[in-house]
Amino acid sequence: MPIADSECIFCKIVAGEIPCAKVFESDTVLAFLDIAPVHPGHALVLPKDHHPTLMDIPPALGNDLFKALSAVGGAVMEATGADGLNLMQNNYEAAGQLVHHAHFHLIPRFADDGLKLWAQSSYETPDHMQKLAATIAGLLK
Repeated sequence: MPIADSECIFCKIVAGEIPCAKVFESDTVLAFLDIAPVHPGHALVLPKDHHPTLMDIPPALGNDLFKALSAVGGAVMEATGADGLNLMQNNYEAAGQLVHHAHFHLIPRFADDGLKLWAQSSYETPDHMQKLAATIAGLLK
């Protein structure tokens, strides 16, 4: 049985309750054009089942998602004549997640579009970077 959230706009799109400009669909993944695009052709790719964040997506869906991301990304670039493509994914409000159904943005980019995604930062010291890397690596064991 599919996992859904009755309040989630993406679950409603998956269920066909809200229309979308669909570009790809499989048994597990749906992709459609964003209604508020950075550039025309900006697509959203998401698992059909409701998973609030990237960390909630079962690893078994990874292959299906990345096949779709690759295929849709290539089609978006070809259809729009883009020079590049950003793959973005936001988790939680602090990172800009507006819809709490994990989804990936495929944003066509152009050499002269002037879009800046983020400012660069730095670590306090090289040691700070190494300590943080060790902490993250330790959590993955």
